[in-house]
Amino acid sequence: MNSPASASEAVNFGLLHPKAQRWVWQQGWSELRDVQDAAIPAILGGNTDVLIGAATAAGKTEAAFLPICSKLADHRGPGIQALYVGPLKALINDQFRRTEELCEALEIRTHRWHGDVAGTRKQALLRDPSGILLITPESLEAMFVLRGTQIPRLFEALQYVVVDELHSFLGTERGAQLLSQLHRLEIAIRRRVPRVGLSATLGDMSLAADQLRPDHSDRVTILESAATGQELRLQLRSYVDKRPDTDEDAGMAVRRIADHLFANLRGRTNLVFANARSRVELYAAELADRSSAAGIPNEFHAHHGNLAKELREDVEAMLKDPTKPTTAVCTTTLEMGIDIGAIAQVAQIGPPPSVASLRQRLGRSGRRDQPAVLRVYYATVAIDAETSLLDRLQLPLVQTIASIDLLLERWCEPPEPSRLHLSTLIQQLLSLIAQHGGAKPAEAYRVLCGRGSPFSAVTTAQFADLLRTLGAKDVLTQAGDDTLLLGGRGEPTVNHYTFYAAFQTPEEYRLVHGGRQLGTMPIDFPLYEGLLLVFAGQRWRVVSVHEEDKVVQLTPAPGGKPPNLGDSGGLVHSEVRAKMRTLLEGDHAPAYLDQQSRTLLEQARRDYATLELDSRPAITDGSDTLLFPWTGDRQLHTLAAIFNASRLEAAVDGAAIRLVGTPREAALTALAKVAKGPAPDVHELARKIESKATEKFDRWLSEELLCDQFESAVLDCPGAVQTARLLTS
Repeated sequence: MNSPASASEAVNFGLLHPKAQRWVWQQGWSELRDVQDAAIPAILGGNTDVLIGAATAAGKTEAAFLPICSKLADHRGPGIQALYVGPLKALINDQFRRTEELCEALEIRTHRWHGDVAGTRKQALLRDPSGILLITPESLEAMFVLRGTQIPRLFEALQYVVVDELHSFLGTERGAQLLSQLHRLEIAIRRRVPRVGLSATLGDMSLAADQLRPDHSDRVTILESAATGQELRLQLRSYVDKRPDTDEDAGMAVRRIADHLFANLRGRTNLVFANARSRVELYAAELADRSSAAGIPNEFHAHHGNLAKELREDVEAMLKDPTKPTTAVCTTTLEMGIDIGAIAQVAQIGPPPSVASLRQRLGRSGRRDQPAVLRVYYATVAIDAETSLLDRLQLPLVQTIASIDLLLERWCEPPEPSRLHLSTLIQQLLSLIAQHGGAKPAEAYRVLCGRGSPFSAVTTAQFADLLRTLGAKDVLTQAGDDTLLLGGRGEPTVNHYTFYAAFQTPEEYRLVHGGRQLGTMPIDFPLYEGLLLVFAGQRWRVVSVHEEDKVVQLTPAPGGKPPNLGDSGGLVHSEVRAKMRTLLEGDHAPAYLDQQSRTLLEQARRDYATLELDSRPAITDGSDTLLFPWTGDRQLHTLAAIFNASRLEAAVDGAAIRLVGTPREAALTALAKVAKGPAPDVHELARKIESKATEKFDRWLSEELLCDQFESAVLDCPGAVQTARLLTS
């Protein structure tokens, strides 16, 4: 597509409802963006699914709702006419504010529905359904369970479904839940409803289209923004700690990064992504300490999922207020499309979770025709005689550079192939039974696993196994006419509010100060009176721990450290590892590296050459052997599982596989055996792996089904064999 046309010159602007056109002019817009113009005829037609891919703040919401509202303005009537599903309550609140003015101009009612919306508003919608409903998957699930018989009436007039932040659902339990809900909704109203997916630009948009409409992805109209050319200002700065002889020596790199952030971010509105919630707390506290020491108001605040909703909303409000310079130190919570105003700079501490995530984060900066600014920081410890071989290669730094280079090349990870998601299938089966008061097995399989469902790969044999297991565990029972009903375990499970989420919700402590809840932390974190900790970007001492109601009282205090809040990184893609190898074997230093980063990269390249990793895949490390396949985490984990199955102790160690107590020649022999093939029986491989139950309802799966699910989610035997062949060729 070409660059955005002005509103008056846009090819399709005249197709919008006159009131929608007037609203555009009232916003003072001088142009429609390319995807906004292209989306008008595609959505107005009302006979195809549409996938809109564009960067953050590129106008995806308006691209969807300008034509949708134009269509609804001429076809008003009883019933919900458009359903918007978003991954976050905060995003729904934000989109409600963004669309409300447009909808008012076209006399279309809008409604929010999630856990924080008053019951009176929900009852009003149930009595008189109309217009546009904005909802989370969890609240939609509650609607199926509690108001199942009303679903056909509520949605009989439905004309569009909008799925926002589609990329955040791909390959997840929530994604499977949402697709199942949309499939069940179409069955309830007996017709297909056009879906509009809004997504960050992905490496392969056709795979995202398959997630939007699994049975007919070839019929999805894909509109991807061609807008480029935004100026990017980028630097990667590295800091090196001395080997700590004292507590004072430890953490100097962290403090120097905090110094640089404090000096360069004050006075503007910024985001600092620190990956883990514990790191968010660490840097937020360090920056708040600097504000206090300087005797100035603190502009730096923590933002992550364990903080109380009120604290998160306070930070979001400050970010939107142009009179209050604010920097949020955050995790992925502010990576989504919540409108937080104009962001001057984005900082990333450590390797980003993925290239796609880095792209999403960078998209937060550079709004209103300003350059995007990305500051990246890396902390490490000085190399000495005790430094391990892996640490000498500075792999986190190399991964960071590889991710940035791939971002600049406009590549990002494609969606992973869909998993079986049998845990989510259990949830949807229980929900379906609750919705209708029971279900016949054949009908349940047709509804949940038929064409267009996210569970269509589940065979009738697997479904029968699932029903037998659920019956044996009293989750389900069966009436005399074979109708499936909720059993002794199933009924209380469905009747508890935690059922509506497809993902695990761990039990947590509530942290309280002065009668105000600050947030939560996992119940397995050891808390005791007198403990010093950092939370909400401030330093506290634990006054008391009330085990019965899981309340922890805090008081301000010096010292303390952030708790481990259960963060985990994502899987690294093969393309990132391939780029890392290219960097280590090359001699080019990207212009965005500071001198310390250049020095570390040069040192890593020297050690890489000294170890001859360019010509041999395995090196000796003490009594162990390190294998460097330079492939993605799925292939690494599968190779490690194959080695373990052959009685070699193997574990993934960063970008390498560590074969414990195995000589190099024995490791190469084992690798050659894998390369020779044939590929191992993936089911037998999964059977030998312990701790396969990781999702919410996995405890109710048989061993056979657990193996089926695990191999679909984690193992890649063909990829592992191909990797072994490349290494031994």
